[in-house]
Amino acid sequence: MAETYFAHAYEKGIDSQPRKTSIVASLVRDRYVADAVVILENTPRRAARAVLKAVESANANLLNNSKVSIDPKTIRIARIFVTSGTRMRRYKPASRGRALPFEKISSNIFVEVAGEEKVKKPAEKADKPAKAEAKKEKK
Repeated sequence: MAETYFAHAYEKGIDSQPRKTSIVASLVRDRYVADAVVILENTPRRAARAVLKAVESANANLLNNSKVSIDPKTIRIARIFVTSGTRMRRYKPASRGRALPFEKISSNIFVEVAGEEKVKKPAEKADKPAKAEAKKEKK
């Protein structure tokens, strides 16, 4: 039986609000990575690019950093969630020399993918034909 391996990616400081980004993240939760990439490429939201980058990064981490070869068809998104990042305080000029404060909110995206090890097919018994050919050569 094939063993399951995990890898994750963490994108910080995405210039999108967590509430909007989590809507996009929920579109691809518990899906295969190949399906998730197609969905995110066709999603007309700004946060879709950031989620796509995080998913592809986690996928690359699993394929490149694991000590065994992983079957790309079995890679799925195990966990994905969005948390609020740092808030930058800014000010907007108002009438009579005043300044009105506001905050630029950012998001952090965590993606964990899981994939199974490639199962090596057992070698077919090639000894019988080789022995038959060896007998023919001796005659």
